[in-house]
Amino acid sequence: MSGALSQPPTISFTEMATSIPEIHQAYAHLLKTGLFYNNTFASNKLISFAVTNPDPITLSYARSVFTHITDPNSFSYSSLIRAYANSHTPQNAIFLFYQMLEGPVFADKYSFTFVLKACSGFGGVQEGRQIHGLVLKMGVGLDVFVENTLIHLYGKVGYLSTGLLEKARSIFDRMPVKDVVSWNAMITGYAHTSRFDEVLVLFDDMQREKVRPDNCTLVNMLSACAYLGALGQGEWINAYINKNGKGINGFVATALVDMYSKCGNIGKALNVFRSASRKDISTWNSIIVGLGMHDFGENALEIFSEMLVKGLEPNEVTFIGVLSACSRAGLLNEGRHIFQLIVDDYGIQPTIEHYGCMVDLLGRVGLLEEALDLVKTRPLKEAPVLWESLLSACKNHGNVQMAEHVARKLLELNPQDSAGYVLLSNTYAALQRWDDVMNMRRKMKALKINKEPGCSMIEVDGVVHEFLAGEGMILEQI
Repeated sequence: MSGALSQPPTISFTEMATSIPEIHQAYAHLLKTGLFYNNTFASNKLISFAVTNPDPITLSYARSVFTHITDPNSFSYSSLIRAYANSHTPQNAIFLFYQMLEGPVFADKYSFTFVLKACSGFGGVQEGRQIHGLVLKMGVGLDVFVENTLIHLYGKVGYLSTGLLEKARSIFDRMPVKDVVSWNAMITGYAHTSRFDEVLVLFDDMQREKVRPDNCTLVNMLSACAYLGALGQGEWINAYINKNGKGINGFVATALVDMYSKCGNIGKALNVFRSASRKDISTWNSIIVGLGMHDFGENALEIFSEMLVKGLEPNEVTFIGVLSACSRAGLLNEGRHIFQLIVDDYGIQPTIEHYGCMVDLLGRVGLLEEALDLVKTRPLKEAPVLWESLLSACKNHGNVQMAEHVARKLLELNPQDSAGYVLLSNTYAALQRWDDVMNMRRKMKALKINKEPGCSMIEVDGVVHEFLAGEGMILEQI
């Protein structure tokens, strides 16, 4: 009996293949023996290899195999659509899906799930809406996997329009059964659109429904706490992690370090960092940025050195964190050395952020001419933030002549941007040149240029108080 059910050796080999050369061997043997044309199971196994290895070469080979299948079934289509959805070219999944709709194979819940995931991958809102219509028409709209993917799609592109995020919430609220993926998709949608107060409310709802959060949930929650300054809520999540034995490592460790740093408790951030069972580059970056944020520049440099000793390769974000730490602490020689390391030792092309840190550092220590020379090395349209930083340094050091020159450059870039007017006005005010201050304000009023009001937030007893300059206090219950 067992012999009658056993698979041909080549098909078994196809299932076990873990590399392109092995897949090539299996494909060649299937063609030679004729099994390829009368055994869809075997050909589907060849295509499925591309799902977990969606690089261009594997995908091209999988597509070639697919085109030679005489009667591809829904699994054949779904496997290749899924592979494209996981690749760097998810839009190709759409073309294959449209081909599938031509028949005779019908789309099922799996193919809909994978093609909607592809839409999320390339921000295909219109395509996603059309496919959503097909989902409803074909009666698979209540499948939890399809609904989760729709929420993910509308939530991910919610920054384009508030209506898209509300569409995601509407689908979420109507779901008869929600799993942790459903909650994560909705929470992530709110997080991506910076609606962090909604993230916290939704997490409370999740707890009431007794849905157990996973690492994705916790990372999003900690990001919301970091943004809102909700230290108490963040500490509760930390306690929840410890109580449930989830382990502090990877992205969770990074999120905890970031949360404690941004909520003002750098000591706890360091404790989390030291106790993390596994640290990736983002965890090291997070503690370096946190230490710099709290003016512990020398400590940030020590952590950076420790990271190098352990053999980790710094990336662009690492150097932004280290340079920022040097800038805030006024560590000129160290900052210059690090900036030189970026190109000479690691072959990284400095970005505008790296230049911004160096301009800020040079400006802080009063080397305005050197800072100006550095700003001039960048294309004018690329560097408004550098000119703003330099103008701020001119104000701090009372260099009106350079401030006026820099302000003119800023106004050339964007005459409607308030930064140049405000910073130059503040420079005049610091020197008690009140007539010049009034002239700048009249000019702003004549050109109808408004300054965005400042905003700050603080958490007290589970309530986030948001203060807007000139508009009093707004309460957000969390």
